[in-house]
Amino acid sequence: MYHRSAYYVCFSYHRCLFYIDRKCPTCGLITSQTKYLYICVFLCIVLTGDITQKGYEKKRAKLLAPFLTLGLSSDPTSNPNAVPVAASRQHRAHRSGGTRDDRYRSDIHTEAVQAALARHKEEKMALPMPTKRRSAFVQSPAENCTPPDTSSASEDEGSLRRRQAAISAMLAQNLQSPEYWINRSVQSSSTSSSASSTLSHGDGKTHNHSQGIFLSTGVPAHSRVSTKIQQLLNTLKRPKRPPLSEFFLDDFEEIVEVPQPDPNTPRPEGRQMIPVKGEPLGVVSNWPPALQAALARWGATQAKSPALTALDITGKPLYTLTYGKLWSRSLKLAYTLLNKLGTKNEPVLKPGDRVALVYPNSDPGMFWVAFYGCLLAEVIPVPIEVPLSRKDAGSQQIGFLLGSCGVGLALTSEVCLKGLPKTQNGEIMQFKGWPLLKWVVTDTKYLTKPSKDWQPHLPTANTDTAYIEYKASKEGTVMGVAVSKISMLTHCQALTQACNYCEGETLVNVLDFKKDSGLWHGVLTSVMNRIHTISVPYSVMKACPLSWVQRVHVHKARVALVKCRDLHWAMMAHRDQKDTNLSSLRMLIVADGANPWSVSSCDAFLNVFQSHGLTPEMICPCASSPEAMTVAIRRPGAQGTPLPARAVLSMAGLSHGVIRVNTEDKNSALTVQDVGHVMPGALMCIVKPDGPPMLCKTDEIGEIVLNSRAGGTMYYGLPGVTKNTFEVIPVNSGGTPIGDVPFKRTGLLGFVGPGSLVFVVGKIEGLLSVSGRRHNADDLVATALAVEPVKTIYRGRIAVFSVTVFYDERVVIVAEQRPDANEEDSFQWMSRVLQAIDSIHQVGLYCLALVPANTLPKTPLGGIHVSETKQHFLEGSLHPCNILMCPHTCVTNLPKPRQKQPVGPASIMVGNLVAGKRIAQASGRDLGLIDDQEQSRKVNLSSFVLQHQFLSEALQWRAQTDPDQVLYMLLNAKVTLSTATCSQLHKRAEKITAALLERGGINTGDNVVLLYPPGIDLIASFYGCLYAGCIPVTVRPPHPQNLAATLPTVRMIIDVSKAACILTTQTLMKILRSKEAAGCVNVKTWPNIIDTDDLPRKRPSNIYKPPTAEMLAYLDFSVSTTGMLTGVKISHSAVNALCRSIKLQCELYSSRQIAICMDPYCGLGFVLWCMSSVYSGHQSILIPPMELETSLPLWLSTLSQYKIRDTFCSYSVMELCTKGLGTQTEARGVNLSCVRSCVVIAEERPRLALTQSFSKLFKDLGLSPRAVSTAFGARVNLAICLQGTAGPDPSTVYVDMKSLRHDRVRLVERGAPQSLPLMESGTVRHTSHPIWVNSPHNASGYYTIYGEESLQGDHFNTRLSFGDTETLWARTGYLGFVRRTELLDARGDRHDALFVVGSLDETLELRGLRYHPIDIETSVSRAHRSIAESAVFTWTNLLVVVVELSGSEQEALDLVPLVTNVVLKEHHLIVGVVVIVDPGVIPINSRGEKQRMHLRDSFLADQLDPIYVAYNM
Repeated sequence: MYHRSAYYVCFSYHRCLFYIDRKCPTCGLITSQTKYLYICVFLCIVLTGDITQKGYEKKRAKLLAPFLTLGLSSDPTSNPNAVPVAASRQHRAHRSGGTRDDRYRSDIHTEAVQAALARHKEEKMALPMPTKRRSAFVQSPAENCTPPDTSSASEDEGSLRRRQAAISAMLAQNLQSPEYWINRSVQSSSTSSSASSTLSHGDGKTHNHSQGIFLSTGVPAHSRVSTKIQQLLNTLKRPKRPPLSEFFLDDFEEIVEVPQPDPNTPRPEGRQMIPVKGEPLGVVSNWPPALQAALARWGATQAKSPALTALDITGKPLYTLTYGKLWSRSLKLAYTLLNKLGTKNEPVLKPGDRVALVYPNSDPGMFWVAFYGCLLAEVIPVPIEVPLSRKDAGSQQIGFLLGSCGVGLALTSEVCLKGLPKTQNGEIMQFKGWPLLKWVVTDTKYLTKPSKDWQPHLPTANTDTAYIEYKASKEGTVMGVAVSKISMLTHCQALTQACNYCEGETLVNVLDFKKDSGLWHGVLTSVMNRIHTISVPYSVMKACPLSWVQRVHVHKARVALVKCRDLHWAMMAHRDQKDTNLSSLRMLIVADGANPWSVSSCDAFLNVFQSHGLTPEMICPCASSPEAMTVAIRRPGAQGTPLPARAVLSMAGLSHGVIRVNTEDKNSALTVQDVGHVMPGALMCIVKPDGPPMLCKTDEIGEIVLNSRAGGTMYYGLPGVTKNTFEVIPVNSGGTPIGDVPFKRTGLLGFVGPGSLVFVVGKIEGLLSVSGRRHNADDLVATALAVEPVKTIYRGRIAVFSVTVFYDERVVIVAEQRPDANEEDSFQWMSRVLQAIDSIHQVGLYCLALVPANTLPKTPLGGIHVSETKQHFLEGSLHPCNILMCPHTCVTNLPKPRQKQPVGPASIMVGNLVAGKRIAQASGRDLGLIDDQEQSRKVNLSSFVLQHQFLSEALQWRAQTDPDQVLYMLLNAKVTLSTATCSQLHKRAEKITAALLERGGINTGDNVVLLYPPGIDLIASFYGCLYAGCIPVTVRPPHPQNLAATLPTVRMIIDVSKAACILTTQTLMKILRSKEAAGCVNVKTWPNIIDTDDLPRKRPSNIYKPPTAEMLAYLDFSVSTTGMLTGVKISHSAVNALCRSIKLQCELYSSRQIAICMDPYCGLGFVLWCMSSVYSGHQSILIPPMELETSLPLWLSTLSQYKIRDTFCSYSVMELCTKGLGTQTEARGVNLSCVRSCVVIAEERPRLALTQSFSKLFKDLGLSPRAVSTAFGARVNLAICLQGTAGPDPSTVYVDMKSLRHDRVRLVERGAPQSLPLMESGTVRHTSHPIWVNSPHNASGYYTIYGEESLQGDHFNTRLSFGDTETLWARTGYLGFVRRTELLDARGDRHDALFVVGSLDETLELRGLRYHPIDIETSVSRAHRSIAESAVFTWTNLLVVVVELSGSEQEALDLVPLVTNVVLKEHHLIVGVVVIVDPGVIPINSRGEKQRMHLRDSFLADQLDPIYVAYNM
């Protein structure tokens, strides 16, 4: 009989063959001749042994040929050579186990999985394969992609094979047939506001010059990435969760969706169970009073009787330890431990101390001597595994066990000691988490013979602790279960009675002799009954899987102690030994018989070895746990007695904790076998696993609890946990205790069947609770391994566990991939596993990962260490080679989408939200006051400047009144490059004006592009253009080594600005006309290029003066973070007002000296670099940021050398110094105590973490924490707010991120969940939530937006709809709020602080909520140490996360689940695509801001060369 455990009903091959036209009385499965035919064909093929795919097809066609004409098969293959079907019957008694590890395998299981996959055929789900860089992983070459090999499915029926082939063909067709899908509009754009959508995309018109910096309106339909995204979208269209009935209305709390109880959920209906009693424990007169007494008895009376036989690596007997030798050696060790390790007055050990036993699995003799020696010395042995390296799985937890038990001494053998890892000094390495141990070698030559007057104390068994057995919990924590002497003796007596052990029997033990059944049967009970134990170590089993069967045959053993794994290994090699005989066995104890899938293992082994003398009555599964020890065991039956019945249960009922007999869907049934009756002298109950220990009903699954003297007494050193496990009092439905005797929790889930038989359906540690339903990890493993083909992974190397993500458990499967498996086969297998588990278990997989062979952490006996695997997964150190995330299908409790509600303006005052008709407004200092202040300070020069409306006049006046004043000093890494006095700057500007008029042939009002590196030439050219009446346009020069990426931007600005000529240097002029430039742009259509390195000595006849201050002064072009190029018009009056505002706020006077380290091409950086010194008369020390690449300390050294009080920089400069410098500047003598104000210029939310890191890092160099502040500007106003020296310290508030998503502000305390720290951007110049500005230095408008005049009016000439409806405001495009603080400014007024939240163009609208990319990116950057940078954007409602990997490419796939987890946890969003790229791929503009839209276009056009792209399902 061959039964499948995982889900399915009993499949009785040997009986089904006799019931052709009627129902099988055993399983009821075969009901027609057609199915009978396929079973016969299947058996005829499989029973002949291993067979290739081609051979299988040939034999199948040959056997089916006579029936094809009768219409019994749809297979078109025909063969005239027919073979009678009955010929297959002769093979059924000799069926081969095959050459695979079939631990979880059965044909019914495979059939059910294939049927589940067939149901997905009509859905046509095409999963997009991940994109993997070929150089990153050489394990799965793309060239070797072959169709799925179904040779391992040779046991399936022909119809199922064709179904599987059809599914494979369907998937392949869908993966290769993309449809045109990119039909994008402004409404579906990733930007949130209508204004930003229009700015980014316009009205869909195409322009010849919009192919570079301007956003593309789409990508080709045949784009590889876009096709995969469409496949992902098509897959996600299938609803995996019920539709949401209502929208989310609460603005303050995001309510997690709670699944409503299903009215059809099965509920227990039986009566309350009655505790089950085992048979009374018999009293035998000759039972010893203690186990040590039994050893002493046999050592004296049966000294030559064999106690233990150990095997060598080949499986042959190595040595035999007699009871006499065992007694004498144990006696020597006991004497040595108590008398020879220390002095008489200060012994190292005393009775009751704990001692670690460290012996390998291949040396049972030394362990036996050490264990019994400790018992005789009355010290407590703590057996543990041998640590082979510091990285052993679970070794740190073993150290916790040793520490909690107070172990200071370790016993080991000489050979084992030599194999332990050593330091360079030859000392034993200190293992992580381990206490300091003293190692003692217990070989016989190192032991001392006891003196004649010394005798061991042999007391009667009492409640003192005898030994401590370690136990690993589900989370990987290792605890020590203390077993008392009376419990140890009672357990041996109970096992003797239940198993009917007799003196002199032979027992073959394949299990670990240090714990569990291997210790209880093979070391303790065997000595009590003078049994000869033959220990077969794990290393021998790997070399010779049939070795334990050979030992049974050779020694005529009566009892064998094995696990299901050993049964399978024996089946794999049984053909090598045809003369083995197992008839001597009376008990084949299956130690893990409590696992549901053990039924198929036992049946398959019986089917193979029944002809070798094995009978069904010999197989005795048992159930045990470290806490209760043996719970139940099937008693050996007499020949011919009926076998216990099997339970065929509904898996749907089991997931709800109830017992339902499966009669309908055979594909979702679980067949379990009993584990016999309760142990003698024990009382058993079934209680609810959650909450109070309430008795279950008779048809309810619960945890087995046991009351018995034979069992553990406590978790040593952990009294709190002990009470919850070892002192449980079950209560009835009314809450009344059923008695006063304590029960022990076993951790086993099961029920009591007819005849008081115990059935176990799983363990609590393997239970996965997902959305209120319980799933057994072993059942999921069985389903995964039933998916064909399984040539992708190793069968025995798979781990299933759950991780907590977003308030629920999520199922993760990790398996080791075979080295020869290609990427396509692996992905196809993973996608089929998803479908099979979803169909059979009704649970979605969160993650399915495949790792390279032999990389999963292993237990000492070769099993997968599940808790360590889970830890590696959560830490990002698993290093998978293939991964498939499915958050869309399994996360069903997301907050409901939000429906936008119309709201009025809001004001934030002292942290409270006040909704009403009053707008949040703050006013800056009146600029008119500066005249009175100047008079009071008697600064005549600056006062005179105020009489001029134009900067050109100010420079001329300064050149006349103070020609030798140094306005600018340019520094590089080595020397001072150049300086510029007022006179020098004026004269050079005049020469440039003459060159413009002479060579350029330009007219007044023409635009002139200034293409210079950062320096004084740029400043002189700017004033030269003003003198000539031209409009300067500053442009960042192209990078000589990256012309392909940078030159098109230059060309675009020149074309958009309609520049009449270009002012530049000789070097840059050569670059513009080079062959390399010709490959990027059309160099023949450049405007007139004027080289200013060689200027004429002529002076212009006159200097132009604009007729009105409202005329254009210059154009400011900049690329926004959304990838949009915008040029704003700045008038002379705006320049004048801006310079005056900066002078007032920063107190910049002619005696001051400031340092500027930022790019001078746009925004406030350009104003500070070129205009502020000319207006205010102070000296500016200019440090180009590119110089920091060669000399990182240049900026800070300059501040120290020149004792600079005020400095301005960008975030990129600050980040460069923070990451690259550290405190190495201390050795250079840098002192920053002179710095009073360090202002970061940016058009973004202040980077609080960066500024705090900078302040903290350089605090030891004298930098004041209050010196660092920020300034904020936008396109419409270059300096909205600026933190001056006279203002109060920058304030920081903490806002609720959930409220921000609803466009609300709610202040919370620091450290509150979902809190976001915000630092103010500076003192308000004039402002309003979104931020609007009314200021004299607003820009005049956009230079050109291709006819979008309505947009200019909307951005620059906006009026309020209530209150003051006449004032014109400019929209900044930024979200923020104003808060009046308690701090006072220099005038004594309360300080109005502006807090910038983010750019409106950048926000992502998902699920009706507004998200700021920087918040998501901050979370992503914290997910793993190897994430250097990240960026997010959306595409067709999918969130795409791009991550720069700074570590090894091996870590690329580790980032996928971590990124998905952190975004889901902190932002309640599901990541659609995760892209892993090299460092430096994310584009950043000159201000250090990420260009997310450029990144999006590059990704969709497949231009990123990613390391890995994961498409989350």
